[in-house]
Amino acid sequence: TTGSRLKEMAPFLRLIHNIASGALKGVVSQTCKFDRHVLLHSSCSSFYSTGQYKNLKVEKRGDKQNVTLIQLNRPRAMNALCDALISELNCALNDAETDQNVGAIVITGSERAFAVGADIAEMNKKTYHVVVATEFPNFEAFQKSRKPIIAAVNGYALGGGCELAMMCDIIYAGEKAQFGQPEILLGTIPGAGGTQRLARAIGKSKVMELVLTGNRISAQEAEIAGLVSKVFPPDQLIDETIKMAEKIAGLSKTIVAMCKECVNTGYDMTLTEATHFEKRIFQASFSTHEINEGMTAFVEKRPKFNDG
Repeated sequence: TTGSRLKEMAPFLRLIHNIASGALKGVVSQTCKFDRHVLLHSSCSSFYSTGQYKNLKVEKRGDKQNVTLIQLNRPRAMNALCDALISELNCALNDAETDQNVGAIVITGSERAFAVGADIAEMNKKTYHVVVATEFPNFEAFQKSRKPIIAAVNGYALGGGCELAMMCDIIYAGEKAQFGQPEILLGTIPGAGGTQRLARAIGKSKVMELVLTGNRISAQEAEIAGLVSKVFPPDQLIDETIKMAEKIAGLSKTIVAMCKECVNTGYDMTLTEATHFEKRIFQASFSTHEINEGMTAFVEKRPKFNDG
């Protein structure tokens, strides 16, 4: 019944109301840390080298320091995606992309929230002309990255937070994670891939239910639906994600990039076009050092693949 559905959705409606009103310990009163001079006049690399990130924590992880861990760091705002955070995130991804030692990237938030979506107080001031002129929201670096990106999602991944996770190549989740596209409750629609990537991940019927109601799904439901690859206890999520990132980073960067390109490009093609594209990428791999080394190592029963 309508009454039971409203009762079921009450906690989520309170969450959205709190985010919008600032009741969550200063969600709105905490301004997005934004040094406009740094963002507009400094190269992205300067953020990493000088430690000037204000909305992120960025560090190298793994035994070989070949994994970049990017943590969204607006705890009072539950990692709401303000303009400055998005700009810094693009810069951090660009830095990881150009770092020759880095083979994989992990993006995470806090145990309470991966990201609750856009910064409502900030977005409420935008007009149609502003969002069109600035291509808001802009996650350009995700589309350009040739290195695998893994999302480690604890807590809420809602709206833009869910979309951010779906921009990654793999999603791992903590047992208490929740995913959803609640934009309809705020009088708008998903604007960063929520209607499209989610439909491709979990199917039309389920995504219609989510975007038309603002309902959420649990980590376990998300895993069954195919949105999430694996679910871990919250306190083990980061370590397990880093382990997987290290495994990928230890493989050939050239072949890893080929695999990623093949899956992503083929996803938007017909099956005939995609298998043809795959064949061409496969054939191209025969021109690389990696295929010779990999097959020779296998034949010689060498325990280690040498990525020369």
